[in-house]
Amino acid sequence: MSGKRLSLLSALIAMLVLAGNAAHAETPSFRVLVFSKTTGFRHDSIPDGVAAIQKLGREHGFAVDATEDATRFTDQNLARYRTVVFVSTTGDPLDQPEEKAAFQRYIEHGGGFAGVHAAADSGYTWPWYRDLVGAYFRSHPAQQNATVDLVGQGAPSNRGLPRHWTRFDEWYNYQTNPRDAGVRVLMTLDEHSYDPGPDAMGDHPISWCHRYDGGRAWYTGMGHTKESYTDPLFVRHLLGGIEMSAGVTRFPCDPGGA
Repeated sequence: MSGKRLSLLSALIAMLVLAGNAAHAETPSFRVLVFSKTTGFRHDSIPDGVAAIQKLGREHGFAVDATEDATRFTDQNLARYRTVVFVSTTGDPLDQPEEKAAFQRYIEHGGGFAGVHAAADSGYTWPWYRDLVGAYFRSHPAQQNATVDLVGQGAPSNRGLPRHWTRFDEWYNYQTNPRDAGVRVLMTLDEHSYDPGPDAMGDHPISWCHRYDGGRAWYTGMGHTKESYTDPLFVRHLLGGIEMSAGVTRFPCDPGGA
């Protein structure tokens, strides 16, 4: 074969390899549904949260669909997703029995749930959802700096974060201690580092995870502020939680796990 033909053949092979690699790179490794419907207080950081998760998807190779349409909670549609992320949902965003039932079946069949901030301020008439999240919101003091202590060694949502992490946010107090729901606590608040108000919890979890009713659940109480979603440390925390709930990374979430 002539040198010219060899050069053309080599160029063709290189183009085919590059095309194959590009096609492979464009194939998402998994799909996430981001849900941000509210029927109560609406956080102005919701668009920032949705945009941050979409950016994480582009950077880390997973697909993101965002919606506030509760009618998309059907068996057929939910089966497309490895996890569903509730971004500061409030009130009763799944207000139809068939929507609730479909989401419950999704979790029972091994689906994932990641709750962000006001996801705990939802579903007050739905005990199953309370137990999925781990606790309901009770109150919060003024937004302020506080120190978060990382206690969940080995959890991907803690990876690369300071052991004692001081940040500004709106710090939730919860109606019950999520430990009572059998979660593994990943982060706690140092109540000596800020003013928690009259509903101080003492032992104050702020991020946790657990296996629940056949599926995986992860929650963070952080994420009230718009600035959270451009904070590299918080975004890293959020990415780890999404991947944990999707079951694509370690899920060390038994109550006494390490």
